[in-house]
Amino acid sequence: MNEIFLDTETTGLSFGDGHKIVEIACIETKDLIPTNNIFHKLINPKRNVPDEAFKIHGFSEKLLSNQKPFEIIADEFLSFIKGKKLIIHNANFDIGFLNGELGVAKKDLINKAQVIDSLEIARNKFPGISNSLDSLCKRFNIDLSRRSKHNALLDCELLREVYINLLDVKEPKFDLSSTDKKVHQSLNSEKKYNKIVVEISETELKNHKNFLKTELKKNYY
Repeated sequence: MNEIFLDTETTGLSFGDGHKIVEIACIETKDLIPTNNIFHKLINPKRNVPDEAFKIHGFSEKLLSNQKPFEIIADEFLSFIKGKKLIIHNANFDIGFLNGELGVAKKDLINKAQVIDSLEIARNKFPGISNSLDSLCKRFNIDLSRRSKHNALLDCELLREVYINLLDVKEPKFDLSSTDKKVHQSLNSEKKYNKIVVEISETELKNHKNFLKTELKKNYY
């Protein structure tokens, strides 16, 4: 089964308080490797965008007023995610908004059995500390330099990297010094010896024979 990394941006914190989705992004992967299939839409919320929300994502009312409302893109969205696992950070927030919008549009709701919440995984792995997407990126040394504002598509890309680390936290790789590397290579390399042939002169050979005669008689006879 393929996976979908999903994120939304909204006008506020709760669909029940009248807030709406302004951006949906989905990145499809197979075995966590991107397939290059992406669903990304800006959405007309048909309401104002509070200053607090604008400061977070930067989507103005003027920009969003030119986009399609959720009910127009709902079928395309449902088709994209059909039969795939949804990996979402703080899934209750996004699913609350998505099912709220789908209910208004009279579409099928997302089954929570289809959803994996990476925030729950992070809290189990790192209890008692912040497990926001930003915090996890810093913990896993994932580059945040592009994230000046919240952007659903970029957050999906970051979430994929975070999720891979959550599933299998890599052991630190030891950076051997050049000296250690040389020692390691020396221990594991095949030793090669050079054979040097030394030729002796006639005089040296004669002296050696005389030495053997005199010394052998002296010591053994």
